[in-house]
Amino acid sequence: MLDKEIVRLKVTGDFACFTRPDLKVERMSYPCMTPSAARGILEAILWKKEFQWFIKRIIVLNPIQFVSIKRNEISKRQNPRGEPIDITENRVQRNSIVLKDVAYIIEASIFVDEALIEKTKKSENPITVMKYRTMFERRVKKGQCWHQPCLGTREFAADFSIPDENDKPLDVTYPIGSMFYDMFYDDKGKAIPEFFYDVAIINGVLECPEDKATKMLLSSHIQLKTTDDYNRVVYEHYKEEEAEV
Repeated sequence: MLDKEIVRLKVTGDFACFTRPDLKVERMSYPCMTPSAARGILEAILWKKEFQWFIKRIIVLNPIQFVSIKRNEISKRQNPRGEPIDITENRVQRNSIVLKDVAYIIEASIFVDEALIEKTKKSENPITVMKYRTMFERRVKKGQCWHQPCLGTREFAADFSIPDENDKPLDVTYPIGSMFYDMFYDDKGKAIPEFFYDVAIINGVLECPEDKATKMLLSSHIQLKTTDDYNRVVYEHYKEEEAEV
């Protein structure tokens, strides 16, 4: 079941880098936030395996400004076994074309499988889309998040709040071409990048295609073990929050 209500979240930051994957070595940002970055920000505030975020649109509030900076990166990829990398031996300095002084409004809805809603309907703690929407809105008002949301890369932290009536879309139309949507995982856990085409920011709004958002609902996810200490703490805290709804 897709919630009919739309969740709106304002995010701001001094810098952002939503890296274009079609350019190698040197990073260059898309002119606005990607749907995958929007999903990541929402999940940083509230994530539960019982529901998924359905990204609808991204509203650009501030003028699009690019700036060139130098950043320290590493030249070696992390291997699948997660072995540590010696940063001092693999550090390289590269130019990055990033965005400056950004502000966006993310509009999304919550999706919960109807079978799960029906299964828990008669339980002590039934699952509903309204419950998760209320939890999210309360966490935003309190400034709560499980980890600091970022604007593309971890060093570019994002501040978040509830939008107010003065937040209006930027009066600009900006062609983008193709854009990375998100990473889709098939039933075997294989990652497949999803793109959408003929993309443009129109009157300050980036519309996210519903067919891509619907496909992402079928993406498989690698879940962390519930026996993990961190996950146990998160689970207990969420139970307390759900009891308040």
